Amino acid sequence: MSARSHARHVVDQFGAQASAYVTSAVHAAGADLDRIGVLLRARPGAKVLDLGCGGGHVAFTAAAAGAAVTAYDLSAEMLAAVSAEASRRGLDRIETRQGGAETLPFPDAIFDAVLTRYSAHHWRDVPAALAEARRVLRADGLLVVSDIVAPEDPLLDTHLQAVELLRDPSHVRDYRVSEWRALLEAAGFEPGAVMASRPRMDFASWIARMRTPEIHVAAIRALQAAAPAEVTAHFGIEADGSFLLDAALIEATPRLGR
Repeated sequence: MSARSHARHVVDQFGAQASAYVTSAVHAAGADLDRIGVLLRARPGAKVLDLGCGGGHVAFTAAAAGAAVTAYDLSAEMLAAVSAEASRRGLDRIETRQGGAETLPFPDAIFDAVLTRYSAHHWRDVPAALAEARRVLRADGLLVVSDIVAPEDPLLDTHLQAVELLRDPSHVRDYRVSEWRALLEAAGFEPGAVMASRPRMDFASWIARMRTPEIHVAAIRALQAAAPAEVTAHFGIEADGSFLLDAALIEATPRLGR
């Protein structure tokens, strides 16, 4: 049996489930989307890149705030679903482009804002992707990263990465906020405000979105059942497997003089 590349894993995992991500209640709303809308309304007519757009919720929010948006993703099926939903909503300032986060097909300094939400934990090379984001962003631009983050405690971190990988083989890593700060600084950004949240994952819909095989579902439930009290308490693991995640929206600006 030949092994699939990581990029193939991502495309296979998400392409077939594109419509599920467009309609997902977890992805379609949140304080982070509200914050993105506020930030873009302060930049009238901004040219925006939604990097790893997934179901397009950032693109829809940005377009509704008056931005011209390029929705960019590795999955052609996701992009088709985003285009269809944008048309349904009457959002005519969204275009789509296909490709990976680590190599962007755009000129230098073309975007006023680069936004990414619930995507970076799938990227094979986050430093390369952030370097590309820095390259295509104008000097007075804004980067917003919103993603699931790992707790700083290694015990909690390890549990999170294990269940994420069992659920989805395209998972790479949920980074800690401290890791994000270091990654952003290394890529030439000045990290700014951080907004934390704790979304609840309904276990049944969480595994259904990824079509997680039953053997992996059983392994996740076994890990939850055997978890130390500190893990159970932090993640608020419920009887049916539902639990809380840590998420963060991090704002960053290009560091001057780089």
